[in-house]
Amino acid sequence: MKTVYIIHTGGTISMKEDAQTGAVKPDIQNPLRHSTPSIANLANVIVEEAFHLPSPHITPKEMLILSKKIRKKIKAEKIDAVVITHGTDTLEETAYFLDLTIETDIPIVLTGAMRSSNEIGSDGPYNFISAVRVATSDEAKGKGVLVVMNDEIHTAKNVTKTHTSNVATFQSPQYGPIGIVTKHGISFHHMPTQHEFYPVEEIEKQVFLLKAYAGMDEQLFQAISSLNIDGLVIEALGQGNLPPRTLNGIKPLLERNIPIVLVSRCFNGIAQDVYGYDGGGKQLKELGVIFSNGLNGQKARIKLLAALQSSSSYEELQQIFNH
Repeated sequence: MKTVYIIHTGGTISMKEDAQTGAVKPDIQNPLRHSTPSIANLANVIVEEAFHLPSPHITPKEMLILSKKIRKKIKAEKIDAVVITHGTDTLEETAYFLDLTIETDIPIVLTGAMRSSNEIGSDGPYNFISAVRVATSDEAKGKGVLVVMNDEIHTAKNVTKTHTSNVATFQSPQYGPIGIVTKHGISFHHMPTQHEFYPVEEIEKQVFLLKAYAGMDEQLFQAISSLNIDGLVIEALGQGNLPPRTLNGIKPLLERNIPIVLVSRCFNGIAQDVYGYDGGGKQLKELGVIFSNGLNGQKARIKLLAALQSSSSYEELQQIFNH
């Protein structure tokens, strides 16, 4: 029987709904501890409660703690898989951070819940058991960090939360899930073609994320230029364009060699340097803005945080974001 390292971090999957107020909040004890016996016939388990935090409280510092815990456990003990329970709001960012900073073919699976433990139709225990089933399947090896929710298996790079409350909230726009969970087994129908790794031992950089909108001007860029900023990600319009007045704020940042990564605010497609007008992608590319190959804004921020630990060169960062 395989050995699974289970890490609980908090989130809705570990919360209860107050019967009187309707507020969903952390319980004194993680209710998933009652689900651990249900997986006894699936694997030998090592259980650790790293945090008991709602996912909006998770920062890159907690993500790095998780990364180091997993790397240390893999070196120190013979484990066959890792399962992490996590709040859904920032789950995709933690999953992608771990995907970028852990070099292993051992399955690492994140899961969560959209309904708390005492709500009707609570999905936490089922998702938890599904995650363990995926993690212990032989086919999960070498596929990078995975997210298992609602009978679907997604890659950390492509998955995103698409609905505020629906249990089918996690989707991979443009690509879809790479596998499914059924009563009879785990079925993968395709796999990632490449994996990136960045050796990160500390997180000390400050990377901001802005979203473009009609009529956006230089003011927000001027405001953040006075802060201790190491990088910036912009969710641009369409294929990778910005309103022309933003240039007055972007140029001074580039002159200070602050990397600016451009993604699209569209959830399908890739940002490209196509348009040649003021604020268009071609002009932005010529100025030194880095274009990303299909990541959303929050994932691009995580990637830039990781990449800046080893390089801040425009050429190297552009190559990194081409993947």
